[in-house]
Amino acid sequence: MNLSFIWHMHQPDYRDATGIMQMPWVFLHAIKDYYDMPWMLYRHKGLKATFNITSPLISQLELYYNRADEHDKFLALWLSDPTLLDEESRAWILKICKSTQYDTMVKEFPRYKELYSREHFNNNDLLDIEVLFMLSWCGFYLRENSQVVKDLIQKQRDYDYEDKALLLRELSRFVSVIFDYYKRLHDEGVISISTTPLNHPILPLLLDMKNAVYANSSTNIPKDHISLADDAALQVIKSKELFLKTFGFTPDGFWPAEGSVDEKTVALLSEHGIKWIATDEAILFKSINSYNRDNLYKTYQYKEMCMGFRDHYLSDLIGFSYRHQEAISATNNFINELQKIENKNNNNTVFIILDGENAWEFYKNNGFDFFDALYGKLNNLSWCKTLTMDEVYELDKTKLEHLAPGSWINGEFNTWVGHNEKTRAWELIYVTKKDYQRHKETLSDETKAKISEHFLSAECSDWFWWYGDDHFTEFGVEFDELFRNHLIEIYELMNLKAPTDIFIPILEDKSVVNFWLKPQSHISPHINGKHDSFFEWIGCGVIDESKLFSTMDRQRGPIRKILYGQDNEKIYISFLAKRNKMSSDDFINVAIEPLNVKARLAMKSQKTFIGPLEVEVAFENVFELSIDKKLIEDDSISLIFEVEQDEKIIQSLPGFGELKIDLGNDYSKNWFI
Repeated sequence: MNLSFIWHMHQPDYRDATGIMQMPWVFLHAIKDYYDMPWMLYRHKGLKATFNITSPLISQLELYYNRADEHDKFLALWLSDPTLLDEESRAWILKICKSTQYDTMVKEFPRYKELYSREHFNNNDLLDIEVLFMLSWCGFYLRENSQVVKDLIQKQRDYDYEDKALLLRELSRFVSVIFDYYKRLHDEGVISISTTPLNHPILPLLLDMKNAVYANSSTNIPKDHISLADDAALQVIKSKELFLKTFGFTPDGFWPAEGSVDEKTVALLSEHGIKWIATDEAILFKSINSYNRDNLYKTYQYKEMCMGFRDHYLSDLIGFSYRHQEAISATNNFINELQKIENKNNNNTVFIILDGENAWEFYKNNGFDFFDALYGKLNNLSWCKTLTMDEVYELDKTKLEHLAPGSWINGEFNTWVGHNEKTRAWELIYVTKKDYQRHKETLSDETKAKISEHFLSAECSDWFWWYGDDHFTEFGVEFDELFRNHLIEIYELMNLKAPTDIFIPILEDKSVVNFWLKPQSHISPHINGKHDSFFEWIGCGVIDESKLFSTMDRQRGPIRKILYGQDNEKIYISFLAKRNKMSSDDFINVAIEPLNVKARLAMKSQKTFIGPLEVEVAFENVFELSIDKKLIEDDSISLIFEVEQDEKIIQSLPGFGELKIDLGNDYSKNWFI
């Protein structure tokens, strides 16, 4: 078996018109992920992989090499003396510092844990949470190899300005060597390096917005859409130029943004010398009009382009499911899945492609334990060989006659067009482009070049990702402003008054309330799997899984909503599933922390135990579960669920990690007379 990993490293362009990055995620993922990921691979000699590094990431990371605080809004405030900060600046710092994953990054620092839920901070508190926030983002490599980082972690509290300055100098030095490390590993043949069109655009939508309808006939697209084919070509050309400047050679391969492809996109990439691309299995199955998975494990050739199609299930296991498992258990499961494929066919090529940065903050030790176990096991398999995508290009290929348009999310484009907010963003681009076309003859070449940069930035897929109701971020307002400011700046450069609509936020006011309603009162439903009375679940908590996806997405499982609550004796859980998507043959895996107990529950009416806890299960129209509380001594517990079908984990619940239940909550604050 050939096994080809592609790790996709990407951040959108956070710079405003002044060139200052408005959010710090490039820097934070640099100290946590961009060095650690190839380093963890390199520790296991003989293994190979491909790393896809996007242009916005390259151009922004380089700004941190010297005086990082001069180019980043957050770092400038973070480095400031707290006594000089106004309330708005302090609030912004705290918003960022409290965005860290609590269970895997905050809890290990006692002082950070103490400050995390606090609302009021004196200057010393603010210094502590600032430093601890930055230390929590330091990856495993830094914690093992940087004496500065180790000393500051050991200090634990009572940090001062000198500590902050020392830490920022150390981290800036560290990020300045990251791309040199990639070049070294490339020169040694350990990795391939590829890239994506310049600003991570959805090329098929730039080339022809009707591709969204071709992929899904129910998609609503802007009525007066226009082709942005010239911009599409520039996205490819400029990406290759920056890549050459950074790494010293031109890329042979591209990961099209979000795995988005169509026949015109492939033709464009081929025209500009790209030899291989990769996308999702859904595209292959639509292209060959067959869902036979045996067809997935081949290398294909569409016209002159070599193509690999990702195994969505295996990629999602790493991206989502294994975060809840011990490293050895997860590794053994992954190897077993590969073994099943190998047993069916010889000479398979399996493509594992996923986000290379956002998943690991949900893992213990930033994923180090998992990758150390996985890579160690893979290195000892006689029947499995890892290949870079440049090596995959040399394999024999199966001819692909037709290529269906689509992306890695359900084989369609609805993540980036269709919802009113997404469509509105496209309409603003089209209006701005038409105004530019009418006035461009009056503009200098220098001005036209600047305008082109703003158009290319406005076409970034990330803006459209956060519009609509399918993904959520606490920083949606900031993303919306960054998008619209590119268009506003175009009008400024043309010396024209921008249309009023561009100044109106596209993003509706969203908060966690949109997908998570906390319990309002005690509930005591009858556990019979029927939901025969609406009233017995009134006051329960509700988690809407259909709206719960953030920086990463996966195939959405059968569970649409989680209902939960408690009374004085029991905890109650119910899953509402899509019609006919769950059956009595399925299982629900449950883990309860900090009790450290687990169980695999059959979907049938029964009374059983999870560790020492008595539980009742029922399934007819819906899945219902009650857990007896009398043996639980802790003030709160956290629940993790997995939906298992045909011996595969198809959904982890809740989507944000763990459902924490405060067992002492009497809900009296919600009482009214």
